Amino acid sequence: MPDRHPARGRRTTERKGDVRERAILDTCEALLAHKGYDAMSVGDIAQGAGITRGALYFYFGSKQEVVTALVARTVEHLRERSRATAQTDEPRPAIAAAMQRTVELWNEHGLVMRTAIDLSLTVPEIGELWSRTADLFITAITAVLERAGIPAGSEPQQASAMARALCWMIERTFYHASQESRETLQKASATCEHIWLTSAGLTT
Repeated sequence: MPDRHPARGRRTTERKGDVRERAILDTCEALLAHKGYDAMSVGDIAQGAGITRGALYFYFGSKQEVVTALVARTVEHLRERSRATAQTDEPRPAIAAAMQRTVELWNEHGLVMRTAIDLSLTVPEIGELWSRTADLFITAITAVLERAGIPAGSEPQQASAMARALCWMIERTFYHASQESRETLQKASATCEHIWLTSAGLTT
């Protein structure tokens, strides 16, 4: 007898797949904290997710693919924050909100982002993900600087060039600070925020 609700069946299957994929990625993130990228194995990830190695290979072909998917999931949160920054009208609150959202994400997923930075030079897929995300942040920072009155353009004293330098300064500062403590990360964020405000001519 034909299935009268084929779409419903497909949606159920997709939901199960989403749950299993999420379990794989969550396990990978936990293993990054406990073992590190080099020491963890596909078997470790499968065991932690409660599935067989064969089942894991249905979703991902290797440990590197799992980590790449984990990075992709994390950078999507970063992209959401960059879009929100670009859309905020007033420069000062845009900067404060951007830094606070970024601190929150580094507190939640700092290990994944440090892993992305470490692997970005050797794993092309991760390097491309990270570079595209940085470009979105640079675009958002540029928009804030231009709204603050910095001239548009890519010369050293213009918004685009300044935004690029600010983006990579924030990345490297957060990379190191997130390895120490939440307090250190918050102080580093405050410093980066001050530098951004100063660059935009918004300090009092």
